[in-house]
Amino acid sequence: MDYEEVKRLYDGYCFEGTIHIYSPRSVVSAMLTHSYDNFWNKTETFEALRDYIILNYKGLRDTVTELLAGAYKRINTATFTNDMTTFSSADDVLTLLIHLGYLGYDFKKKEVFIPNSEIASEFCNAVESAGWENLTDSIKKSEELLTATINRDTEAVAVGLEAAHIETSILTYNDENALSCTIALAYYSAREYYTSFRELPAGKGFADIVYIPRKNHPDKPALVIELKWNESAQGAIEQIKNRCYAESLKDYQGNLLLVGIIYNKKTKKHQCIIEQYHK
Repeated sequence: MDYEEVKRLYDGYCFEGTIHIYSPRSVVSAMLTHSYDNFWNKTETFEALRDYIILNYKGLRDTVTELLAGAYKRINTATFTNDMTTFSSADDVLTLLIHLGYLGYDFKKKEVFIPNSEIASEFCNAVESAGWENLTDSIKKSEELLTATINRDTEAVAVGLEAAHIETSILTYNDENALSCTIALAYYSAREYYTSFRELPAGKGFADIVYIPRKNHPDKPALVIELKWNESAQGAIEQIKNRCYAESLKDYQGNLLLVGIIYNKKTKKHQCIIEQYHK
């Protein structure tokens, strides 16, 4: 079976000075059934994750939204009282989810993250069950947005991004990090086919978001996405070219699309330009 696919689904727990720790039963189940599946929900209590999310302490929804977009979030674990009933903040709930295995934790940076795609799918199920319709709607529409991007349907992409902006409006959108999180969540389905990178060192700067297709999806083009506000979409494309972002993918052989996305703070409108890049 494909090692990279197993890693994407079941890796994510790592302790300093050790190798990566996979979800052991999930890996064994995948090998025995010879299928890539979500085995977590067959061994853990889904209701536990849903019930803790429903508590919705202040800031919890914002944090879960950003975690689903692939972000790492700093939390304070010191206030956790080491039981499963006493909570005083969103950080207490997130700390419990670390103990339950639903979140990974970077000890050096004091940051939590969703460790792999298997657990991310559990979070998606939980937030839908918890009634966070706007967030789940954005995730469900992400496949359509990805298809529109690959087909270079810029009008459909702009409309899709505006909808995603409204559906994740709990984030402070006039901020580059929040804009990146919203875009990453809008392209949630891309993780099924791509390895994604945020702030990838490239050429003369950092590319905002880069999606590189995994080897078992050679039909998909790579995407280099540049995000701007109150500028022009063409300007975003020119920045990709002028700063040689595409050159960071010199080892990638295949189709490559340059995607410029602009958000206008006054009109609340998005614009998009997509160009085929020829090496």
